[in-house]
Amino acid sequence: MFRNQYDTDVTTWSPTGRLFQVEYAMEAVKQGSAAIGLRSRTHVVLACVNKAQSELSSHQKKIFKVDDHIGVAIAGLTADGRVLSRYMRSEAINHSFTYESPLPVGRLVVHLADKAQVCTQRSWKRPYGVGLLVGGLDESGAHLYYNCPSGNYFEYQAFAIGSRSQAAKTYLERRFESFGDSSREDLIKDAILAVRETLQGETLKSSLCTVSVLGVGEPFHFLDQETIQKVIDTFEKVAEDEEGEAGEGEAEAAAAPAEQGGGGAGDQDVAPMEM
Repeated sequence: MFRNQYDTDVTTWSPTGRLFQVEYAMEAVKQGSAAIGLRSRTHVVLACVNKAQSELSSHQKKIFKVDDHIGVAIAGLTADGRVLSRYMRSEAINHSFTYESPLPVGRLVVHLADKAQVCTQRSWKRPYGVGLLVGGLDESGAHLYYNCPSGNYFEYQAFAIGSRSQAAKTYLERRFESFGDSSREDLIKDAILAVRETLQGETLKSSLCTVSVLGVGEPFHFLDQETIQKVIDTFEKVAEDEEGEAGEGEAEAAAAPAEQGGGGAGDQDVAPMEM
């Protein structure tokens, strides 16, 4: 990915109008483990894949609590994500102390985007190599934002970032129209199913994913491993039942033509004898 003299400085434009160091930071997000966010009118669910560097190490924490009404999931450089989550926590505490009210989610996202944008305009800095899914609840309802290393931010109904996130996006695009009216349990189920899409053949276990929830009357918290495993067992059992019914249907469909074919063969045996 070497770009000659145009990627040595974050403030150097290429002849095609690109900032390569910013693009490298966005590529770092794509290389990180997947993070997924969904929202309904009353709840926000954040989920991520737990990936350890080796069998001897524990996984890095990818979801952070900012306040009782805000949480963030990251993909990319975990160290950068940890620094930014601490900044967000500080902003939330300062706002609460000054105004005695929770910090609106949109305002926090703008502050975060401004902080990321400064790093694209200073030659002695580098862009943050992390993407953040910021989920929160305020007076205007539930929100889910994606903050990009370039300083851009977008609001989504559901979104996925990180490695193999395209498979999760495809699943979310098929289902997102129903998320607005979804219950808390349905959102959790869809989040875990989207996580499973990113595993591409690996067996989904509760130890491979982290799920957090916040909503109306429900402050930000993490689901325990037992609860996640129960959800996984539920939809795996449903899938097995559906496969069993499909197998029985195929067996019956295959048996019917065989019986019909048997009758036809008998007729053919009789006909020459009569002739």
